[in-house]
Amino acid sequence: MTDSGSDSGSDSPRDEGAGAWVSLFSGGKDSSWALYRALERGLLVERLVTVHPTGDSYMYHVPATRLAALAAKSIGIELLEVEPEDFGADDVVDAGAQGDAELEPLERALELLDTEIGGIAGVTAGAVESEYQTSRIEAMCERLDAELFAPLWQRDPRALADAMLDAGFEIRIIRVAAGGLDESWLGRTLDADALDELEALNDRYGVHILGEGGEFETLVVDGPHMDRRIELDSETEWDGSRGTLRIEDAWLAE
Repeated sequence: MTDSGSDSGSDSPRDEGAGAWVSLFSGGKDSSWALYRALERGLLVERLVTVHPTGDSYMYHVPATRLAALAAKSIGIELLEVEPEDFGADDVVDAGAQGDAELEPLERALELLDTEIGGIAGVTAGAVESEYQTSRIEAMCERLDAELFAPLWQRDPRALADAMLDAGFEIRIIRVAAGGLDESWLGRTLDADALDELEALNDRYGVHILGEGGEFETLVVDGPHMDRRIELDSETEWDGSRGTLRIEDAWLAE
């Protein structure tokens, strides 16, 4: 795997800037950061690829993936949307087989795209610590003869979050599901104060600062790679222990 969290040449994708790249993209902070870092390095990202799970998923970000189309318009890169059937992830016997099965529709879509654009040089992914997800994406890239660019992989979570904020990312929390994260976190902007609180919650409850264990999910509504900010009209849904920011409407600011 390419680990390109630093700026040294040895951490850069080979043949930097050559060939067509695709970015696995949900609109959340991690995939958005991977895309931003790829663009910053001059990689020719010609497609964003979003998978829309119809239920729970072991492999993919689930909430608000439909807003990826708005983000793609703001970014100015064409979006390929993958529409799999329900993965049935709420009743799984073999987690390994489930992950492999969930990857299949994405890999088929990339195989078709590979033919359409004359070859995929590489794929960006927002993996941080999950061996489960990353090993499968890496194996898929090997089958596609494509490089994997994963600039978040095994980097320090707080340093990554600070880098996102320093770059100008505006990140909203759209789902929470962990001890210590109450309804007040829904819709909250992930700023320096929120990160300090998450560090305290990490000490007390083990909440991952980047939500890597599914503790929370995010949406990037603005950043240096975007021409226009995503505006939201939303309401919170809370069941007493977890909740989601239900997006009623979303549009690009003028």
